[in-house]
Amino acid sequence: MGIRQSKKEQTRTLIADTAWRLFADRGFDAVRVAEIAREAHVSEATVFNYFPRKEDLFYSRLESFGERLVEAVDSRPPGEPVLDTVRNFLTEPAGLLARVEAGDDEAAVRLRTVNRMVADSPALRAREQQAIADATAALAARIGAEGSAGEPGSALDVTAYVAANALMGVHRALIDLVRRRVLADEATDRLAADVRAYGAEAFALLARGLADYGVRPASYGDEA
Repeated sequence: MGIRQSKKEQTRTLIADTAWRLFADRGFDAVRVAEIAREAHVSEATVFNYFPRKEDLFYSRLESFGERLVEAVDSRPPGEPVLDTVRNFLTEPAGLLARVEAGDDEAAVRLRTVNRMVADSPALRAREQQAIADATAALAARIGAEGSAGEPGSALDVTAYVAANALMGVHRALIDLVRRRVLADEATDRLAADVRAYGAEAFALLARGLADYGVRPASYGDEA
């Protein structure tokens, strides 16, 4: 990484860290972008150059869920149904949840802070729902492109969209589970285990109808 790029990354990190500190202290909606710029000693225009929307400041430090999900689906082995891939991806705790399970007290505090801020902010809830919708569309496009009969490049159809929404419905339910527990001030030490257990039950329900859908064709991508 060159000096110029390194400085840009440092500025981006400074802005994001400053925003997170202010959000944690006062809540997302109570903090203005101008205040973040002032605290970070940059111009408001600089903040928007790095983060076009205020919501981007909040979600910048969270993992890119949709991209990783599609990557997992793309890299699954031939013969593996998409349900198995998505189940394994969603029920294996990562990020904050994994750190909480490992006994990281700081991660537990951050998990509570994140969920309370989202619950208290209509703007963040809307952005979260949009992110889930985008991930659902990306998943539908990927499994639709493979084709239910194994023909690469087939058009996205209603069946693929229905399947993607069913699979992502489990994700939405698990998000709600974690948020309810956190907002109720319940202990977080069992959260990751419960995500695995309830997620497994939900996918077992879907498997009765989706077990043979979206099986990775053996020849898909061989030409690449």
